[in-house]
Amino acid sequence: MITLQGLAEPYGGYVAADSTGAGVYRDITEWADSTPGWMQKLGEIGTEGGILVFVALLLFQWWRARRRDDRSMALALLAPAAVAVVYILSEGIKLLVREERPCREVTNVRVIAECPEPGDWSFPSNHSVIAAAAAATLFVTWRVIGLLALPVAALVALSRVYVGVHYLHDVAAGYLLGVLLAPVILLALRSPGTRAVTRLRQQRSLALVLGASPYAPPARAPQHARHSTYR
Repeated sequence: MITLQGLAEPYGGYVAADSTGAGVYRDITEWADSTPGWMQKLGEIGTEGGILVFVALLLFQWWRARRRDDRSMALALLAPAAVAVVYILSEGIKLLVREERPCREVTNVRVIAECPEPGDWSFPSNHSVIAAAAAATLFVTWRVIGLLALPVAALVALSRVYVGVHYLHDVAAGYLLGVLLAPVILLALRSPGTRAVTRLRQQRSLALVLGASPYAPPARAPQHARHSTYR
């Protein structure tokens, strides 16, 4: 547990959160400080480990798609690309808004995680963006897993407030950004991506990466020259 005092020094024209956001943040961090040590440790591990869970799910989806149709493989490859696009967008928003971290802005609070360095802006939460975007693409491509992934992404987002490194509005904005934009990007690229996979699966050198469609026509047996019976 880290106690922060007097860290709210001016830093290069950043945007500070309003009193309501700071008040909610203080309430949550005070509650977090009262929780058992094992719960705080779990929150600290889960806030980072949750992202690794989504990486593993996207990788497993790709491996699973190697034996499925071209559309499934295209979606499996486009899903992490859609997540990356939304993440880059969130980084751009951070640079425009330049909201200081609450663990640096709000004084006299005790936080679980170490406060990021100055210049690592708060709005929106990148962890929330990545988790929500991954969960939303999984909902499009793998409905059952997606239904489970969306609440897990919400827990990852809320854990960022619990450990003290984000305001609640940071994670809410990040979650909405990921949930709304990632599926739009994924579906917009679905048709051209499917056509590309159909062509690329004809290349034997890519068989390990792309697999083969179960609907692909069987390879033709080589035709041997027929010998004439007449001499």
